[in-house]
Amino acid sequence: MRNTRRDRLSIVIAASEGVPYSKTGGLGDVIGALPDALAALGHDVSVFLPYYAATRRMRPPTKKTGITITIPMRAKPVAARILRLNHAGRPRIYFVERDAYYDRDGLYQGLDGDYPDNAERFMFFSRAVVAAVKKLGLRPDIVHCHDWQTGLIPALVRHAKVRRPVVSSATVFTVHNLAFQGLFWHFDMEMTGLPWSTFTPDGLEFYGKINLLKAGLVYSDVVNTVSRKYSEEIQTEEFGCGLDGVLRARANDLFGILNGADYDNWDPATDRHLAANYSANDMSGKKQCRRNLLQAYGLTVPDRVPVIGMVSRLTDQKGLDILTEVLDEIVALGACFVLVGTGDEEYHEALERCAAKHPGRVGVRLGFDNALAHKIEAGADMFLMPSRFEPCGLNQMYSLRYGTVPIVRATGGLDDTIANFDPLSGQGNGLKFTAYSGRALLNCVRRGVRLFKDRRVWPRLVANGMRCDFSWDASARHYVRLYRTAIDRHAAAGAAR
Repeated sequence: MRNTRRDRLSIVIAASEGVPYSKTGGLGDVIGALPDALAALGHDVSVFLPYYAATRRMRPPTKKTGITITIPMRAKPVAARILRLNHAGRPRIYFVERDAYYDRDGLYQGLDGDYPDNAERFMFFSRAVVAAVKKLGLRPDIVHCHDWQTGLIPALVRHAKVRRPVVSSATVFTVHNLAFQGLFWHFDMEMTGLPWSTFTPDGLEFYGKINLLKAGLVYSDVVNTVSRKYSEEIQTEEFGCGLDGVLRARANDLFGILNGADYDNWDPATDRHLAANYSANDMSGKKQCRRNLLQAYGLTVPDRVPVIGMVSRLTDQKGLDILTEVLDEIVALGACFVLVGTGDEEYHEALERCAAKHPGRVGVRLGFDNALAHKIEAGADMFLMPSRFEPCGLNQMYSLRYGTVPIVRATGGLDDTIANFDPLSGQGNGLKFTAYSGRALLNCVRRGVRLFKDRRVWPRLVANGMRCDFSWDASARHYVRLYRTAIDRHAAAGAAR
């Protein structure tokens, strides 16, 4: 048996996206940061990603490993090359190159929606990773998988051990957003590489379909989500997306670890997107950033008027329904509002109407602009995140570092990271509300506007936030402890068999 308590772990991380090579959301940020943080702690880390068109356009310095993986998919052999990033540092980055699957402009969807062959694309990716681990001789202690695109891997590892050893590793499965599950019709089972005996309510089956996220939940040694509160919420019918029963059954194996903030890219002291840099010790640059932000939107407001910013997907999940319900009243409180984001057309139209109704007080940019997102974090006085649910959230962490007070709904990672400010004790780093309603949001913003005008109290609130540390080093140490838990449970399960 492998030594389960050695200091240096061998870790394989498999994911469908990772910064800087590919990204659609927070998952990409995590995979861009966590492996480096683990390697910095002295662990041996290998990362597997698909080789997308976006990756190819970056022209990363790759080299051929000489390994080709061939997988039978619907009784036909499908081959992929394994490339390795040619760099001296750690972690090692491997790409699964199969142009017919991944050489497309979108990672998961095109102009007409989700790609119809997503089941085949990511079942193949999962099987290719398992085969590549063996051919590369990596022998990991841990295989760490992320979201539905790699949910098949824990099932493959479990059944490979029973039928023929391919990798003998403990598995960790991280849920970044339970709402996205990878549901496909049952005839795709033949592409999983698993026996039909796994297509049961105790396995991959979900109301007659294959559920790849459920595969990860059922077959991994431990499961985690990206905040403690979200790990509790998803065990309820309201937030469980139909899988709350599965999650309650695994409650003893379910953990919550906050994502870290990438302070290399999100730090006002070094941020290259800002008009002026600043820090907790010298805040003068934040005033310049506020002026620069207002100029970017063509707005002019006095210093006594608070600027409320938002960077978001414009969807119900992010609270756009309750925001648009009360945005006129927020402006009437004497606030200025700026937003950058894209999403549902109904919110595009509602926000543009509000901007037209309040010229000089509301600025809206539809689309995504990374530089503008940085300017909002630095130039705004408050940052709004009224999410219906939020597995972790990162912008509230960025806001704290930038001295921009978060106003959040108490859900998921937002509840875990933001402590309501108490003016009497001076404790707390932000403002939050509980009820999911426009009235509750408006009342919280009203409180923020009042505090902003109190020049004795507001600097204390800002300073509290800027002292918070949500670095990846702390999160990585939590993951190492989780890995050791998974290894122990994996060993105990093996002994029981």
